[in-house]
Amino acid sequence: MKADELRKPRWIRTVWQQTAEAKRVRSSLRELQLNTVCEESSCPNRGECYNSGTCTFLIMGSICTRGCRFCDVTSGHPTPLDPLEPKKVAESIHQLNLKYVVITSVDRDDLADYGADHFAATIDEIRNNCPGVGIEVLTPDFQGNAEALKTVLNSKPDVFAHNLETVRRLTPLVRDQRADYDVSLSVFRLANTFAPDIPVKTGLMVGLGETDEEILESISNAFDAGARSITIGQYLRPGKHHLQVQRFVNPEIFDGYAQYAYGLGYSSVASGPMVRSSYRAEEMFSKRLFKTEKTA
Repeated sequence: MKADELRKPRWIRTVWQQTAEAKRVRSSLRELQLNTVCEESSCPNRGECYNSGTCTFLIMGSICTRGCRFCDVTSGHPTPLDPLEPKKVAESIHQLNLKYVVITSVDRDDLADYGADHFAATIDEIRNNCPGVGIEVLTPDFQGNAEALKTVLNSKPDVFAHNLETVRRLTPLVRDQRADYDVSLSVFRLANTFAPDIPVKTGLMVGLGETDEEILESISNAFDAGARSITIGQYLRPGKHHLQVQRFVNPEIFDGYAQYAYGLGYSSVASGPMVRSSYRAEEMFSKRLFKTEKTA
């Protein structure tokens, strides 16, 4: 069977749950003209997250300067930064009474600091206006720029995350040409150097043509570089212009990835077909999730 004829197995579930709580979240976001990675990347878990009153904010616009072949976020020339966006994010968090938030962004290679100051401003606004809220940042690689990373980490997020996305061999195929496997590993090392008390998290996709051995190697590479929390999920093709799914990984294989990661010393692991990088982020942070996330 050809790759483009692969049928989704029974364990792949993408049911959209439109409830009153989901409508409330979407209404707040529209009112404040905010973006979420839930919508922009067509996350299959957005119904579950909205219904629990949570979401992952996507700052610095909805247009990315990079064009990764797995991602559904629009690529092109971004609009200027909205200086009021940090305040709007904090206001939305307050309106929705959130207790834990993930702040991520498009890549902004067009900016001198790659958007680091905007990340820091957003963290500061949340700290000042939403006391007690846990903050996780999921940042681009900032082209490995140490000062940009330091700017974000100096604002003291509770968790610092950056996704490795895929194995070394497939990085040139899967990610934008400006992305680099070793630069991503260097981001983990720099984060541990600048802020050793802030846990480092990363994420991997499977089903892009990698082998299980390569996934285990990437899990190990990330750990050696300083990551202590990891998510591993099934790649699902957003549209016909994106990379095709090469295989659907069995849930039992995901269990094996998790066992391997825990054996290395990871403190929290979410590994399953429907897991995404922000999947149950608060639970992973607060409880360290010492078990495999099964979705089948």
